[in-house]
Amino acid sequence: MLVKAKKNALQNLYIVEIVKGLAITMKNMLFGKTVTIQYPEERRQYSERYRGQHYIKATNGVENCTACMLCPTVCPAECIHIEAGERPDKEKYPVKFEIDVLRCCFCGMCEEACPKDAIKLSNIYEMSQQQREAYDKGFLLEQRGNK
Repeated sequence: MLVKAKKNALQNLYIVEIVKGLAITMKNMLFGKTVTIQYPEERRQYSERYRGQHYIKATNGVENCTACMLCPTVCPAECIHIEAGERPDKEKYPVKFEIDVLRCCFCGMCEEACPKDAIKLSNIYEMSQQQREAYDKGFLLEQRGNK
């Protein structure tokens, strides 16, 4: 048999619970730690495994990429577009290498699939720009020193 406990008028109006909730809120507002980051002066710390802006590795001024088409093949977002060409020494190279960063999910599968270790994801997270510029081969080669 269930017995209902009798409630008084204060319990029926939930005034005690409201005052407890306000006390918790005021305690956190006045004495809690600040979680806001003042962005230009303070930078958020990310882990070493963070995957940010792409870049293409180069040795002796020549990119390591051989346009093998593995990175666009494994890319789940289909955001990598490569046009291959040939050098006089019969080695393929990317004539056009573009990444659509708006479609990219930064999964790192392109980095894992590359047999020449040519494409990398850096720890640069500031990718905002005034105008929409293409992440083409020239831009990706310039970014290699910023890792």
